[in-house]
Amino acid sequence: MAKLRIGVVSPEREIWSGEADMVIAKTVDGEIGIMPNHAPVLGVLVEGGVLRIKRGDGGDVIAAVHGGFISVANNDVSVLAETAELGSEVDVAAARDALQRALASVDADGEDTEAQIEAKRARARLRAAGEEV
Repeated sequence: MAKLRIGVVSPEREIWSGEADMVIAKTVDGEIGIMPNHAPVLGVLVEGGVLRIKRGDGGDVIAAVHGGFISVANNDVSVLAETAELGSEVDVAAARDALQRALASVDADGEDTEAQIEAKRARARLRAAGEEV
């Protein structure tokens, strides 16, 4: 069976690259699943989304992805994220702390959009790490 060639990068570094059977990402138009031989597509990733890379060997890769784009063509999937972090790299205690601080700011000022974005990012980091949010 054909495989997808996947690259996940941010301005700071290459996050992950390799082959997989499927990619699931959250775009501004909704969740999209990409399998081999998918039609070409370009999507805008949401802030605070979780990217799932399904590998046949069961070693799935999960990453918190904050904004950017996903591009698919000829079984090549490129994820160009504003920022991204593998679930295995997430400092869970720091993410929980960031979520609590962001929620406290939102409670104090419901119009604090920066705190709302920070809360989305913290939730995505926790989900990528496999934690309950």
